[in-house]
Amino acid sequence: MNRKTLVLPAVIGLLAPVLAACGGTGNGSDGNATIVVGTTDQLVATKDNPAPLDPAMGYEAGVWNVLRQTVQTLTHVPRGGGQPVPEAARSCTFTDRENESYRCKLRSGLTFADGTPVTAEDVKYSISRVTGIKSDSGPVGLLANIDTIETRGDNEVIFHLSTPDATFPYKLATPAAGIVQKSKYPARSPRKGFQVDGSGPYTMKPEVKNNQVVKVIFTRNPHYKGDLKVLNNKVELDLFPDAKAMGKAFEAQKIDMMTRTMSPEQAQQMLENPMDGTKLTEMPGLAISYLAFDTTDPAVKNKAVRQAIAQVIDRGQIAGQVYHATAEPLYSLIPSSITGHTNPFYNKYGEPSTTKAAAILQAAKIQTPVKFTLHYTTDHYGPATATEFKTLKNQLNATGLFNVNIQGTPWAKYLPAQMRGDYAVYGMGWFPDFPDPDNYTAPFLDKNNALNSPYKSKLAQNTLIPQSRRETDRASASKTFQKLQNIVATDVPILPIWQGKQYVASHEGLTGVEWSVNSSADLQLWELGRGAV
Repeated sequence: MNRKTLVLPAVIGLLAPVLAACGGTGNGSDGNATIVVGTTDQLVATKDNPAPLDPAMGYEAGVWNVLRQTVQTLTHVPRGGGQPVPEAARSCTFTDRENESYRCKLRSGLTFADGTPVTAEDVKYSISRVTGIKSDSGPVGLLANIDTIETRGDNEVIFHLSTPDATFPYKLATPAAGIVQKSKYPARSPRKGFQVDGSGPYTMKPEVKNNQVVKVIFTRNPHYKGDLKVLNNKVELDLFPDAKAMGKAFEAQKIDMMTRTMSPEQAQQMLENPMDGTKLTEMPGLAISYLAFDTTDPAVKNKAVRQAIAQVIDRGQIAGQVYHATAEPLYSLIPSSITGHTNPFYNKYGEPSTTKAAAILQAAKIQTPVKFTLHYTTDHYGPATATEFKTLKNQLNATGLFNVNIQGTPWAKYLPAQMRGDYAVYGMGWFPDFPDPDNYTAPFLDKNNALNSPYKSKLAQNTLIPQSRRETDRASASKTFQKLQNIVATDVPILPIWQGKQYVASHEGLTGVEWSVNSSADLQLWELGRGAV
């Protein structure tokens, strides 16, 4: 996701959480008491993005973590991972061998939270407005493969795809395909503000100060009919400016759980010295961190410059010294635990080498030092981001081949500037929309890419991506994904840096913590409950 434009591995299938450290136990507390969850996600309305929580506009982890609680989708990925199963639908299936026609039948009696019936036309309307609004920073790329949508009666919807796509059921499980009401969501313009309405497990009420959400109250939706089992009546999501503030609230027991993004230091401290009455849960993570390039910018237009950067970056230092036990080096866009992963960047560049980088630049007749600015966001991916970019700057400048400055910008300004193409080199994180190798390649290499990048590979767009989507058995597409990864390592429009683990800290008496965040860093607040640990 842009998230995605997004933090934090296990083979697709069952993804088992691990209790990394535990404190004391107790008898729990009032089962009806509000569960309070902390996050450092920032939800801000700006001139560039006046509708951050509209499914047609929002395409980042924090936004989707609100939408998943409130807006229902036809399918969902079940607890522990695996193939999508029906959610708002009672059945969904491909109706042809080519994976070009996908039919869903809705559950009977399905309604929005206000009691209005949900029909097949609502599904068609909701998805059509995403592709119609076609926001540059939105998730339209996920749905771009839809040719037409057909409805039959009130309860049946059929998606006719322009090309085969075995990953389509996963795409329907994302908030990009969330079902919304015509009366509350205009067909050709976004719904401004922060209110979200749908047919999901919760209703929501945002608390807003200075055009920024500081709290969201999720209340169990009495009209909800779907596949999810809701284990609580109310959850409060508190949004903190940083991990330090969230940690203080946790220590003061003002919040029951702190989620993304704990700092590496906080996780390390709880691993080594667990607090009494708390536990730290380590969960599989599929998110990655990377540098991206505007391949039309004069500073990095020549791919030799980008290759030289790839040749000198020391991922081990960044993972080990900046992120400690919470990250590991990444040498491909596809993380190590996803089917089809290879290590093309290591295979091509090996260990960091100034000598090899100098040779690459010299062969391309690039004058050195190459000067540019590394841009990063100050408040979206956690407190260690600034340290990471200082380390990157030092690594590059120490070679004498580069003259690099760094510039940090708050996310509310950073994302619009990145989408406009203001940055030559910039850092991003990717929280996968679904756990499939397609979601680590197509969003960056296909048309309508998530970064609005000018980079194009005709081989990737016209041949390899469509070829990979024909394979229902995803392991059979591994050779195709290997070719895609090799293209990235050669052209370097994107430079993967690390992949991470994710940790959640909670107080005793809170149950379901191990299922409350899945491998894609999606909050599943319905899994939380009260009881003895």
